[in-house]
Amino acid sequence: MPLKLSLKPGERFVLNGAVVQNGDRRGTLILQNKASVLREKDIMQAEDVSSPARRVYFPVMMMYLDEGAAARHYDDFVRRMTEFMGVISNPDVLADCVGISKHVLAREYYKALMTCRKLIDYEDSRLGHVATGVPASRAAG
Repeated sequence: MPLKLSLKPGERFVLNGAVVQNGDRRGTLILQNKASVLREKDIMQAEDVSSPARRVYFPVMMMYLDEGAAARHYDDFVRRMTEFMGVISNPDVLADCVGISKHVLAREYYKALMTCRKLIDYEDSRLGHVATGVPASRAAG
């Protein structure tokens, strides 16, 4: 099933590891086969990994963007998820953590990333955290 991306002028995204930028007009890109695509708003830089939920998100993002090297990031993911789950008591958030882990084990990294956004939203709502990199306000977009 094709993936249709509607792009804003100048919007950047990563496509199978390559950074691509749209021109000066709105554009549409249709991908006919499976590819790793992540919009600029969903890309977290290493310096933006400033909280426990973001420390879970980052290795999942790296596994998604470079699936061939996913094993390199897996141990970091497991460590960060274990730390996160060790301090959470909310059953819904714990269920999301289990869901993320299942997606990672199934190599469904994009699904895992979308669920990681819920962890970031939860953390931000509890801590009043306002950090850069995949903020809660952009998580729905």
